[in-house]
Amino acid sequence: MMYKALATFDGVLIALMVAFNGLLALHIGNNQSLLVIHFVGLFGTILLLLGSRGKLQSIRGLQPYHFIAGALGIFNVLFNNLSFSALGATLTLSLNLLGQLIASMLIDHFGLLGLALNKVNRTKLLGVAIMGLGIISMIIL
Repeated sequence: MMYKALATFDGVLIALMVAFNGLLALHIGNNQSLLVIHFVGLFGTILLLLGSRGKLQSIRGLQPYHFIAGALGIFNVLFNNLSFSALGATLTLSLNLLGQLIASMLIDHFGLLGLALNKVNRTKLLGVAIMGLGIISMIIL
């Protein structure tokens, strides 16, 4: 139950992040906003590490693909900023969520990235279809 609540709260944080990032990009431009956003994120991460008093783990032995998330984060923020200014927060996040559902279902179904298999079933497909219809109605209406 706690993890479901955390995941839901994370959705609220993502919506706020997309809105604030988009507003920042409208004021200072996309490239400069990427720099500011990630600098603030780096500063916040340093504070979290210092506050936790945890020991940093060595990155030796990690594969190059372990670092892809950082690059994906840059494109994620950039594409959100571009979409936010043209589509608004609701449609941007709805389309984000649809893309996330499709990608995560493929990852789960095929056990990609070394994750355990979690096959797609009719219930999951129905949920994605309903959501897709909702997004289509938002675009058309």
